[in-house]
Amino acid sequence: MASAVEGGVELRELSYSGTTQVEERERDSLSNVHSQRRDDAYRQEFSLPQADGGKDAWLFLACSFLVEAVVWGLPFSYGVFQEYYSMHKPFSEESSEIATIGTSATGIMYLGAPFTFTALQRWPKLRRISTIVGMGTMAVALIASSFSNRVWHLILTQGALYAVGGSLLHCPTILFLDEWFVRKKGLAFGTMWAGTGVSGMVVPFVLDQALNKYGFRTVLRAWAIFLVIIAGPFLYYDKPRLPVSLTSQSRRSNLKFLRTSTFWVMQIGNILEGLGFFIPVLYLPVYAKSMGFSSIAGTLMVTLCNSTSVLGAISVGSLIDRLHVTNVILISTIGASMSVFLLWGLAASLPVLCIFSLTYGLFAGGFSSTWPGIVKEVQKREAGVEAGTVLGLLSAGRGIGSVACGPLSEALLNDKSSIHTSIGYATGYRALITFTGVSAVLGGISWVERRFSCS
Repeated sequence: MASAVEGGVELRELSYSGTTQVEERERDSLSNVHSQRRDDAYRQEFSLPQADGGKDAWLFLACSFLVEAVVWGLPFSYGVFQEYYSMHKPFSEESSEIATIGTSATGIMYLGAPFTFTALQRWPKLRRISTIVGMGTMAVALIASSFSNRVWHLILTQGALYAVGGSLLHCPTILFLDEWFVRKKGLAFGTMWAGTGVSGMVVPFVLDQALNKYGFRTVLRAWAIFLVIIAGPFLYYDKPRLPVSLTSQSRRSNLKFLRTSTFWVMQIGNILEGLGFFIPVLYLPVYAKSMGFSSIAGTLMVTLCNSTSVLGAISVGSLIDRLHVTNVILISTIGASMSVFLLWGLAASLPVLCIFSLTYGLFAGGFSSTWPGIVKEVQKREAGVEAGTVLGLLSAGRGIGSVACGPLSEALLNDKSSIHTSIGYATGYRALITFTGVSAVLGGISWVERRFSCS
């Protein structure tokens, strides 16, 4: 009996020992799997392309520069279109609404940015698809606008639909840029935004000649073909640095920064500066025409303004990496406002207007390059804030100014008849010029607020 009991105990011990060994082997196997996954993740992390430099980073920056050029080049050269539409049928009879086409394109892109950024941060796998869909939508919008016979047709197509496509292409590129550049973020954003200025140097002249020779229908269709065939292949380089698997976890945006005065003071300055920012580019061609200059003179002024905005965007972006953002905003504010009050307001000749265009583009054209610095200040006050969220809201602030600019500028403009050699303040444009200068001054309120808060 004792022997049987001992045998049973021994059998149970062997069975228990066997079960334990199986469990240990399973745990070891599971541990090896986890270890392998960690090793794979480790290798993946340390095989990422180099940030702030290297072939991949510079190729992406070149691509982002091109994206900026094709998205914003047309809206920022809209003054040439505005002059053409105002002088030619079937749109000349609705001239009071023509400015809305350009402001709706820029305004919707800016105002739609918070929604686009939020969606792309929540579903990062859609970012690359968004770039392709965006470029396709822009091309469709341009082709559709070429069939327009009324101004409201152009507002819907060349304005609104083009803006939707531009936002879908532009916003993911900004999110990618935030991954590719860390220490040189300000310089990178400035270089990307300089694409608008470079296209603005070329596009106005091309548009002026092409519109007068071929008409708006052919020009819009040709631009759509250029987008798809020439610019489209470069989207291969418009890609993230971080694998989607490392950024695909959905999380709610941290909006606590909306309670801070830091963000709101800078946002209010951004909105106020945006109210007058677009006026010179929109009205310089028409203003030059009313002074008795040729249409090429107006195109030249837009081109000069856009050309120096390239240098302004890169310079401001570089300064953001070195100085406090409010000091950089102050530099932009002083230069832009003084150029409006002293040069445009007192200009009675083409050379002075050209100097104004160069100066205004240099100082006002780089204002958007202060945004990475604003993001940095907001993130100092509130940890965990997504850069895309802040940039989206800053874009929306600029969009408020862009949308309001159209009807507001039409209300301020008293007389567009021939004024020849009168200085700006002695013409029907005086209220428009004064408003532009005041708007530029108010863009610097963040510097004033910081100075008083520190004293």
